[in-house]
Amino acid sequence: MSVYVMHFNEVDRTNLSEVGGKGANLGEMVKAGFPVPPGFCIATSAYRDFIAASSEMDRFFDLLDQLKPDQPEEIIKLGKLIRDHLLTIPISQTIKLSILDAWKVLGEERAYAVRSSATAEDLPTASFAGQQETYLNVKGIDQLLQAVRKCWSSLFTDRAIIYRIKNGFGHRSVYLSVVVQQMIFPEVSGLMFTVDPVTGHRNIISIDASFGLGEALVSGIVSADSYQVLKGKIIKKQIAEKKIAIYPVTEGGTITRELAPELQKKQALSDDKILELAQLGQKIEKHYCSEQDVEWCLAGDKFYILQSRPITSLYPIPKVYDNKLHVFLSVAHLQMMTNAMRPMGISVFRGIFPIGKDSVSFPNPVITEAGDRLFFDVTTLLYNKTFRRYFIWRIAIVDELMRDALVKIVSSKIFQQEAKANKDTTKQVFQLFKPMLPLYLKGIPVIVNNLLFLDPSGIIERATAPLEHIIDKYRHSIMQVSGPERIKRVQESMRKLLQELNGSMMYVLLPFIALPIANRLARLWLGEDLDVDILSKSSPGNVTGEMGLMIGDLADTARKYPEVIAYLERAEDRTFYQGLGKVKGGDIFRAELDRFMELYGMRCPGEIDISNIRWWEAPTLLVPSIINHIKSNAPGEHRDRFRQGRKEAQEAIQKLLDRIGNTPAGNFKARLMSRLLFIYRNSTGLREFPKYVIVRFFDIYRQAILAEARVLHQRGILEREEDVFYLYLDELVALLDKRFNENLKELIESRKRAYEQYQKMTPPRVMTSEGEVITGVRSDVEAPKGALIGTPVSAGVAEGYVKVILKPEAAKLNKGDILVAPFTDPGWTPLFYSVEALVVEIGGMMTHGSVIAREYGIPAVVGIENATKILKDGQYVRVDGTRGFVQVLK
Repeated sequence: MSVYVMHFNEVDRTNLSEVGGKGANLGEMVKAGFPVPPGFCIATSAYRDFIAASSEMDRFFDLLDQLKPDQPEEIIKLGKLIRDHLLTIPISQTIKLSILDAWKVLGEERAYAVRSSATAEDLPTASFAGQQETYLNVKGIDQLLQAVRKCWSSLFTDRAIIYRIKNGFGHRSVYLSVVVQQMIFPEVSGLMFTVDPVTGHRNIISIDASFGLGEALVSGIVSADSYQVLKGKIIKKQIAEKKIAIYPVTEGGTITRELAPELQKKQALSDDKILELAQLGQKIEKHYCSEQDVEWCLAGDKFYILQSRPITSLYPIPKVYDNKLHVFLSVAHLQMMTNAMRPMGISVFRGIFPIGKDSVSFPNPVITEAGDRLFFDVTTLLYNKTFRRYFIWRIAIVDELMRDALVKIVSSKIFQQEAKANKDTTKQVFQLFKPMLPLYLKGIPVIVNNLLFLDPSGIIERATAPLEHIIDKYRHSIMQVSGPERIKRVQESMRKLLQELNGSMMYVLLPFIALPIANRLARLWLGEDLDVDILSKSSPGNVTGEMGLMIGDLADTARKYPEVIAYLERAEDRTFYQGLGKVKGGDIFRAELDRFMELYGMRCPGEIDISNIRWWEAPTLLVPSIINHIKSNAPGEHRDRFRQGRKEAQEAIQKLLDRIGNTPAGNFKARLMSRLLFIYRNSTGLREFPKYVIVRFFDIYRQAILAEARVLHQRGILEREEDVFYLYLDELVALLDKRFNENLKELIESRKRAYEQYQKMTPPRVMTSEGEVITGVRSDVEAPKGALIGTPVSAGVAEGYVKVILKPEAAKLNKGDILVAPFTDPGWTPLFYSVEALVVEIGGMMTHGSVIAREYGIPAVVGIENATKILKDGQYVRVDGTRGFVQVLK
């Protein structure tokens, strides 16, 4: 026989499937000795038996399974049908008697709060708080039974249905328990977060308090006092004007009343009670080993805990191994790829990063991880005053909001104290860069010779010539062996990668030296700055720009053969090349595509994560870019635009040189300026080259890792070859060496779940080891009222219709569209020729999308947070890439 009722002292977290998250948490707290009002849980077995009595629910569940979150009208209609139906189903006599017996034990004369408790609610990875209903001051068995039935039906409110769909919870697999808890009639009640819910600061306890029942505060109909406690001291008190409160009424239910004038601005909790409650919150957090969202009330000078649930929205903190303050920068924002990364991608990226890594440390301690993203620990750099100024100035070029956040943190009292206590900061910075110093010293002759002596037209050839040999050498070394030795050679290659590439990498510094010198001379000689946007147009040697041109060539080849276009629109990766060979013009297009893949097939969106599939493995990822180009550009238009950009740059340089030639000592000045600008023109495209080369190495590593994964899959060790990406490199070596001692299947499944959860989170640009997220604020920009403000990175003004694209492989663009994206790495470049302007949520003057936008001559604004959520498809907007704003026109 089913157990329908369980008292709080009979349950704990092991009873989740029977009493739901809320019930399990209350039982857990009762057993731990926390002051919880007595009560009982009506188990999920009662809900299941109640639902089973309906002959209609199977049909309703089938209809629910067909719904999507973007069907609000259908959800509202179906939800109401189900709720109305459930309110007509009688509760069986057996369930009624079980509830009656428990009710009598607690006291028939008492009032109760009746709340739902779903089995997927208040979990460490998901909180269903507020998805179902609560009924207060319930009196008598009839009111109680009706409240229970309403709780069961509330599992099908519109918001509960949408939440389950969005978070992947099956409608049939979520069951409902009902919590019946003795009603407390408090003088004061409220909420407590054992962190600062706004900034994420883990050491701050935040308390909201108001008079009467907490329902007024929870439902948002009253302003509450706000208090914050840090390390046993009240650091903030904000006393609100509390005009109303909710109170119980004698016959049951509640009533909203206006507070007496003398109470409206009175501090709801005394200072002593604030500190007492904060201590209680710390104990609850310690018990659960996680940050908590606590509902509490104060009655007769005693605090009661009504419920506690984990806070699931906090971004995880990177691990530190001391008690000092650390400052972390998001690598995701610096690399223009904010998606979560799988463990293999994280370990490879950490392995190649040189700063802070000595000859033996692997992976690098300066680059750490949290929430399946990478973060730089920049604390040491910021402690040193001299380097701090330079570092923050450089960061501003990449991301203005990140710069402002860093300015805030280094100006804070706690950072100033930590920095003052930290001695020998120059030595510490030197230790960080020590592994790089030999590389820089070797590179100095490269810089000097190219600036002063060598022909600028040969820069690209000198930078790129040695690389094919290096790449072939490591490919052969890695692929000629197998087993653990192959992966060890991957690791060895990672350790030596930047050392091997150093000679070519140094060429990237040339434009950053030549342009500032040229700009300073222009200011001195002509009294004005150089027009960098024009000088950067159609620069030679930009592999990403050249990749975009080849996409245009592919599109022009395909447009000659309608059968090829028709095939591309229906092609599948598995049979892509076989099917292509069967259509007219397919062989010609295939030859062009093979040339593209040879040069760029190792690229893809999110290419810094080697777990992401490459274009050569999934050629259909390129199809949207090819089709979009055909629709948005005339034949040869992309090449014409490139030639026009090059012509404009050359003409601008010549006009500048003519003007300088007319000044005193003009011939000498013009020759000097000419050399600097041609060095800039011939080297600025190389900015994209290091990443391209690294991605080519990543492709070698990926092939090596997948080759070993294939063997492990064939031996039955891995369920899928792709599961290897949920391991770190060291773990893969141990697995191949037969030294891996953990439960592999459980480990991979847990990491998959974590990856899916973290993918939904947005990484902060800047955070501290206390969990505090530091938010930057953009400086004032002259813009129309209501415009979205960002960073201007490519001059010009364009108008068009918004097209929000979250993944380039899903892009469907029309001529004249404005591309709005969360980020843009080189995998997005093929789309740029198809749009009028670019709007990106992250980035700065020197990030990928900005550089390519300037080269292509399209206006661009970056750093507009939540642009993909604020702007909607079809809106007509103006993008001002000169002043840095986006204005919705209609």
